[in-house]
Amino acid sequence: MRSANHFASRLEDHPRLPGGTGERVSGYGVMGLPFSSGHLLGLRRWTASSVGDGFTSIWHRDPAGRWTFYETVIPQLGCSRYFGADVGNFVVGPIDLQWESSNSLHVRTRDGAIDWMINLGSTVMTRLISMLGVLTPPPVWRSRAVLTMMGAVAGRALDAGKIQLTGRTSNDQHFDANPQRIWTVTDSHALVRGTDVGSPAPLINQAHMADFYFPQRGIFAVGRVFVTDGQDERSSCLSVANSRVSFTR
Repeated sequence: MRSANHFASRLEDHPRLPGGTGERVSGYGVMGLPFSSGHLLGLRRWTASSVGDGFTSIWHRDPAGRWTFYETVIPQLGCSRYFGADVGNFVVGPIDLQWESSNSLHVRTRDGAIDWMINLGSTVMTRLISMLGVLTPPPVWRSRAVLTMMGAVAGRALDAGKIQLTGRTSNDQHFDANPQRIWTVTDSHALVRGTDVGSPAPLINQAHMADFYFPQRGIFAVGRVFVTDGQDERSSCLSVANSRVSFTR
């Protein structure tokens, strides 16, 4: 199996929006990574988006359960469009992604609030799941019954707690997530506003936003997400979110 960097670079060079109706994105990122301190980080690098340009988003949850989204686009065009109802603060500014080796990714906000190193690896199970993901035809990926089964099997196989690939977002839309290739996070180190968040470790209570559950161990995925429904709910949530947005350089 080729490295995570190989597939990420290919998506950067040739962004490809998946076919279909409704809103959709494609790219790569860390579904979620909990730390021993109770912090949690997630990364979304969507190289193609149906509602605007590609963008990068870092999701941070502190030990008290408060969420901050750092994004390179305004909330109306980023992940806040779908999960903003559960987010306390929105920071818009540059985010740098640098592959320091074939399986080591350095993620930094330009203002220094987040400085995150991610090391990736593969196992027999991640290679098997990736092989099945590549071979699964697109219509099957849109079956919510199949996605429910896939999430349940992957959660047990990867010892990652509950994984739900289909359900409602915080802003009451419906999402279908298609992680087609995956790797595990073998090691990670992060500073959040200068504070070391410790070593990767499961949380006492698994974190989630609406129906999306963050894995109890780090999973890096290449794939796509489809979002439908909830136009009125999304607009009302974003009008609230706009009052909590800050911009950095």
